[in-house]
Amino acid sequence: MADDPKEMRILETAKKEKVGFVQVQFMDLLGFVKTVTIPTTKLERALTEGVVFDGSSVVGYATIEESDMRAFPVPETFRVFPWTSGDLKTAGIVANIYDSKGNRFAGDPRYVLERVVKHARELGYVPHTGPEYEFFLFKLDGNGRPIPKPSDSGRYFEQLPMDAGEAVRKKVSMYANEMGFDAEASHHEVAPGQHEIDLRYSDAMTSADRVMSLKHAIRTVALEHGLHATFMPKPLFGVNGSGMHVHQSLLTPDGENAFFDPTAKHELSELMMHYLAGALVHARETCALLASWVNSYKRLVPGYEAPVYICWANRNRSAMVRIPQGRGMSTRMEVRNPDPAGNPYLQYAGMIAAGLAGIEKKLEPPGPVETDIYALTAAERRKLGIASLPGSLEEALDELEGSELMRETLGSHIFPHYLYIKRQEWDDYRIRVTDYELDRFLPIL
Repeated sequence: MADDPKEMRILETAKKEKVGFVQVQFMDLLGFVKTVTIPTTKLERALTEGVVFDGSSVVGYATIEESDMRAFPVPETFRVFPWTSGDLKTAGIVANIYDSKGNRFAGDPRYVLERVVKHARELGYVPHTGPEYEFFLFKLDGNGRPIPKPSDSGRYFEQLPMDAGEAVRKKVSMYANEMGFDAEASHHEVAPGQHEIDLRYSDAMTSADRVMSLKHAIRTVALEHGLHATFMPKPLFGVNGSGMHVHQSLLTPDGENAFFDPTAKHELSELMMHYLAGALVHARETCALLASWVNSYKRLVPGYEAPVYICWANRNRSAMVRIPQGRGMSTRMEVRNPDPAGNPYLQYAGMIAAGLAGIEKKLEPPGPVETDIYALTAAERRKLGIASLPGSLEEALDELEGSELMRETLGSHIFPHYLYIKRQEWDDYRIRVTDYELDRFLPIL
């Protein structure tokens, strides 16, 4: 019998809620959710012995020779999925991955974030994050395949009649709150068929776990309404892409916001300015984690409210980092170049590691840039010392490969595997002949 109080509560909850199945969940390097489903009768054993799976079948995990792995459920992540019922009522639980020798597996993205959070705690701080999660809802064809046709023609903050898209967003928010995720707000975004759900800040690990579950909930509810939810950063030409702006702060062990100083300029503490400087100095190095797909760089272009230039501002939304107005416990910085298609554990780890490096090195940021950066000439940007984010996945990977900070953060397993997998993606992309090239050049060349 399980004797850990957390494990006992889980077993009691599963029995009380008449849960039939439990999905043991983890992520591969690319950010895809992997699941091993067990009947609830096997939950107690899973909590104590883990669930065996073949690591060689998970992208970036292991070779065939060292494929036996165990997923050990993390008790505090257990939650019943509100969209399931009856004999198929299901719960989910996030797992830590161990190798065949019983050691934490270095290729587990959750372990990367765990190490970064531990380092922050050693410095005396608890990282907190809150994501603004954007996604598109597309229609399906007669065969149930998604097509790039938005589910509505709405615009930013527009109140529409209760259609399928509106129902999906509201139902996901309701389910998120039933699971204890505290969805603070949701609204229609700028582009047709585009929506956003904002989760209240929590400690970074809890926040990343919630992002993993939120993706699963959005996709499931969308299908229930005959739609396809995509987290592709730029699925449509000529409209805004989808981002995952991440609000960040550091709390002291007694719960005070270390970013707030009522006596400082802008009421932003010296510690926060060091953290901010770290985010800016290492922005090009972390970009391949925050914007991790070929398509991510179709979003990071001028004209569509996505960040392109490395600077910060209090109000200017063309800056990569923005400082929202709230102070006191609401003091935070918002990093705007991550997108929802990445791995949240690696994204959070990269951002927090960059900020902590700024604190440890006592880096100082330049002043805020409150003018529209897109309207500046290249010469004006150079004069202000404003650099650009990478313009392609290849450029971002070059920056990542040369980063000692990211090499240390990701570790000796994930760092080379991630570079290898992503360079394959770039090579596969760059040899393709696109419709644009055929339409533009075939008639004239």
